[in-house]
Amino acid sequence: MTAIDTLSPATLDRAATHRGRKPRRLTAGRIGLYAFLALSAAFFLLPLYIMVVTSLKTMDEVRLANIFAWPSDPSFQAWVAAWSTACTGLDCSGIQVGFLNSVKILIPSVIASIALGSVTGYALSLWRVKGANVLFVVLLLGAFIPYQVFIYPLVRIFSALGIYGSLPGIVLVHVIFGLPVMTLLFRNFYAGLPAELFKAARVDGGGFWQIFVHVMLPMSTPMLVVAVILQVTGIWNDFILGLVFAGRENLPMTVQLNNIVNSAQGEKLYNVNMAATILTALVPLVVYLLSGRWFVRGIAAGSVKG
Repeated sequence: MTAIDTLSPATLDRAATHRGRKPRRLTAGRIGLYAFLALSAAFFLLPLYIMVVTSLKTMDEVRLANIFAWPSDPSFQAWVAAWSTACTGLDCSGIQVGFLNSVKILIPSVIASIALGSVTGYALSLWRVKGANVLFVVLLLGAFIPYQVFIYPLVRIFSALGIYGSLPGIVLVHVIFGLPVMTLLFRNFYAGLPAELFKAARVDGGGFWQIFVHVMLPMSTPMLVVAVILQVTGIWNDFILGLVFAGRENLPMTVQLNNIVNSAQGEKLYNVNMAATILTALVPLVVYLLSGRWFVRGIAAGSVKG
């Protein structure tokens, strides 16, 4: 006979109907907290609402200056124009060209920076290579020095190498500037793992790459997601590096957006500008929405130790 069998039917009924503690009453403090959260959400969502509403209006409705009013006849015509026919100077191919260029820049930059950062962080945290502390300090300083300082020297170096204004050049720039942060994240993450795992793998005869691929990498999913989110967001939203290093044939979406918004041809099409802005922001927004919980988990795992 188990302990549950000795309970009376009335006790079992009460246990079945009372699962967990009853919610506390609303107090003035909780009401104030909810009000603050609601106001904060409204503050950040209001610009997005205005952008969406404006993008669905015709220019006749936009001229009425009722920015909060919902369009009387919502239309996605401005979105189509922003994607395929909006003018960036003399070229009226829309923002789709910049989207394709951003994808070509993004994919190799994210893969290369995360791959190099994870291997470097793994080596600095577990293998204790010679000069590891000095190298880590140098990378740490590189993560906090404004990259505008390096633009002119890199322009001269890339011009001498013949890769200035090319796709490999802009990819290399993003890898260089992403490596310090990626190394810092992975180094802290691997330093927080139980050292016994690494020592056991070493006793079993595992080498540098075997331990990394078969032991460390499978446990790195949260940090890999964080790294992907940070790099996708940073590279996709970049403007100045793409403007300086990408060249005319590889201008990313943010540069194309700037050209559309600041185009001097004809009247200002605010609905098209808003639609183009939303289209430009969709990729990092979708990445955040799909992997938000992994982002919080990975940041917590990689930032508490160093």
